[in-house]
Amino acid sequence: MTAVAAPLTTPRGPAAPAPELVDVIAGHRGRRSIWGRIPRPVRRMAGPVAILAVWTIGSTSGLLNTDLFPPPSDVAVTAWHLLTDGGLALHVGTSATRVLIGTALGITVGVILAVLAGLTRTGEDLLDWSMQILKAVPNFALTPLLIIWMGIGEGPKIVLITMGVAIAVYINTYSGIRGVDQQLVEMAQTLEARRGTLITQVILPGAMPNFLVGLRLGLSSAWLSLIFAEMINTTEGIGFLMSRAQTNLQFDVSLLVIVIYAVLGLASYALVRLLERLLLSWRNGFAGFEATA
Repeated sequence: MTAVAAPLTTPRGPAAPAPELVDVIAGHRGRRSIWGRIPRPVRRMAGPVAILAVWTIGSTSGLLNTDLFPPPSDVAVTAWHLLTDGGLALHVGTSATRVLIGTALGITVGVILAVLAGLTRTGEDLLDWSMQILKAVPNFALTPLLIIWMGIGEGPKIVLITMGVAIAVYINTYSGIRGVDQQLVEMAQTLEARRGTLITQVILPGAMPNFLVGLRLGLSSAWLSLIFAEMINTTEGIGFLMSRAQTNLQFDVSLLVIVIYAVLGLASYALVRLLERLLLSWRNGFAGFEATA
C-alpha cells in the first residue's frame, strides 16, 4: 500500500476584516480635523453666533430696515435701560416663577397619570383616550373657558402651563413604560421579584429616557403656554412686555423679548441635558461620528 500524502496547507492567519470595517476603524483612528479639536461648548455656540452675525451685517449694510428690524446694538441698549430701572428683572422673574410652578405641577400630574395608565390596563382604559383628546386641543382654545371658570387671576395662567407640561410628560412616559422589553419583566418575575421591586428596578428605569424626552418637550411647551397665559389681564411678565411692545410699535423691545425666550429655552434644554447625563449614565448610546481630517 502506498501512503497518500496529505495535501499541504498553509496556516491561516486571523481573518481579514471586511473593507467596510477597515474604513470605519480608519475613520475612527484618523486624525481629528481642526473643527473636531475645538471644545464642544465653543462649537455649540457657532449657530447662535452666526445668527447674530447675519443680523448685524444685515442691519449695518442696509439690507434690513432698521426702523422695523433694529440692530443688535439698539436691542442691547434697550435691554440695559430695562435692566437698570428694574423692569426687566421684574418681568423675567414673574414669568420664571409661573413656569416653575406650572412645570412642577405638570411633571407631578403627568408622571402619576402615566404610571397609572402604563402599569395597569384599567388605568389605560380610563385615562389614555382622555389624555389623547387633551393633546389634540390647542392651549389657546381653552383660554376663554379658563377665564370664565377661574377668573383673571394667576389660576388660568398656571393651569395652561401645567396642562402643556403634563400632556408632554404623560405621552412620553406612558410610551416608555409600555416600551420596556417584556423579556426583562418575565426574567424578573422568574427570579421571583416583588411587584414593587419590578416597578422600581426594571420598569421605571427603562422608561426614564422617554420621561426625559417628555420633560424636554414639556419645558418647550411651558414657555409657549406662557405666551398665551400672560395675555390674560396681566401687568407683569415677558408676555405682557411683548404685548405692550407690539401695541406701542416698540420693535427693539419685541426683539429683546424674542431673545429672552430663546435664552430661557436654551437654558431649559441645557438643564435636561444635564439630567440626562446624571440619570442615564448607565446608557451607552451612539454619540455620532467625530469629524476627521
